[in-house]
Amino acid sequence: MSKGVHPRLLESEPLQRCKLNECKAACCLYGVWLDAGEAADILAHADLIQPHMPEGRRDPSDWFDDRQEEDEFLPSGQVVHSAVLPSAWHYGGSACGFLRPDYKCALQVAGQAAGLHPWRFKPFYCILHPLDLDEEGRITLDTASALLEEEGSCLRPAPKRIPLLLTFEEELRYLLGDETYRALLAERPQEE
Repeated sequence: MSKGVHPRLLESEPLQRCKLNECKAACCLYGVWLDAGEAADILAHADLIQPHMPEGRRDPSDWFDDRQEEDEFLPSGQVVHSAVLPSAWHYGGSACGFLRPDYKCALQVAGQAAGLHPWRFKPFYCILHPLDLDEEGRITLDTASALLEEEGSCLRPAPKRIPLLLTFEEELRYLLGDETYRALLAERPQEE
């Protein structure tokens, strides 16, 4: 789905990832755009996902809303939106319909429970976050100041500069493959 990485990801910055027990899945505030194929795959595996959904959210017909948009970077070219529900217990008062009260994603829990990769059912844009795609479809990261100013950001200040390739290693390996990830590490300028 991506066309490689933006050169910025070869840099180091004083950023580190949040921890779920601290941020409580603040990133799930507005739900997520999913490729139409991802939504269809989730519905096709509803029997694996339903047991892990929060009580009252197990009806697959309620998992997506009717918003749709074009997205040139995803295989189908169309995205649909996950349901976003009022959630007094969540940051900002709303949450993606797949977020559980324990701040875990039902899609990820379902993948693990089925013996699959935890991200098997997670949408591309969920895996990618807080990374993003630039206008050329390359994986990138918004400016650090913008990310750190947001209270619910998935990034926190770090005491020292950390290579972004290491900060986002898990996502990059999953999305690009091990071989491409190793090649990117070899490209990264060595720091003094």
